[in-house]
Amino acid sequence: MDCVTERDARLRIAAELRMFLPVSRRREWQRVTTDDTSTLGHHVESVGVPLTEAGPMILGGRGVRPSYLLAPGDVVEVHAMPRPQPLPAGPRFLLDVHLGTLARRLRLIGVDAAYHNDMDDPALVVQANEEHRVLLTQDRGLLRRRALWLGAYVRGSRPADQLRDVLERFAPPLTPWTRCTSCNGVLVPVSKQEVEPVLEAGTRRSYDAYGRCRDCGQVYWQGAHSDSLEEIVRTAQVWTNNAKIQHG
Repeated sequence: MDCVTERDARLRIAAELRMFLPVSRRREWQRVTTDDTSTLGHHVESVGVPLTEAGPMILGGRGVRPSYLLAPGDVVEVHAMPRPQPLPAGPRFLLDVHLGTLARRLRLIGVDAAYHNDMDDPALVVQANEEHRVLLTQDRGLLRRRALWLGAYVRGSRPADQLRDVLERFAPPLTPWTRCTSCNGVLVPVSKQEVEPVLEAGTRRSYDAYGRCRDCGQVYWQGAHSDSLEEIVRTAQVWTNNAKIQHG
C-alpha cells in the first residue's frame, strides 16, 4: 500500500486514459507528491498520460489549466479529450513514419494528411508547427515534446481501427476522391486525351473519366480495386456522421 504524506495530492484518471498508465499502476486514483514548483500538467504526464490526450481537469467543481500549481490535498479529476475535439484551425494532419497506410486512407477520403517515411522526430515537430498540422502518432514520447503545437495519439493496430479513431476524434469534413493517395496533392479532372500517352491499352479501352494530381502528376481512374476503396469511403462517412450525431 502506498505511503500517504502531507504533501500528496490525488488525480482521478478517466477510464479512457488509463491505457497510458503503467500496468502496475493502471487504476483510477493516482497519488502524486507536490513540491511547490510542479504544475498539474507535469504531474499528469508523470503518471503516464500525455497532455494531448487529457481534456477538462476539474478541481473542486471548477476547471483548472495544466499550468495550475498543484497543492497538497488537491483532488483533481482528469477527463479525456472531448470528441469531436475542437481545433484552433482546420483539420490538417501530419502522420508519424509508422502510419503510412492510415495516411493513404485519410487522403482517399479527402483529408489533408502529410506523411514522410523518413522523417525524424524533431523534423516532424517543426513541420507540424510551421504548417499548423495535428501530429498523429503512436509514440507517447513524441507527444510529450514541449515544442509541439498539437498532437494526438492514434489508437488501434489495424489501419481500419486507426482511421475510425481519427475520424471519431476530429470528425473532419470528408471529400472523397479529391487527393492523391501518394503525395497528398489535390486531384483535378483531366480529359482522356491529355493522359492517353501514359495509359496502357486496356485502361484506355475501359475507362473514360480521369483525374491527375497537380503536384506529382499521377493519373487516377476507377480501376479494379474500386469496390474495396469505395467500401473504405462509405464506412468512413458512417463513422464521421455518427461521431457528429453522438457528440454534436
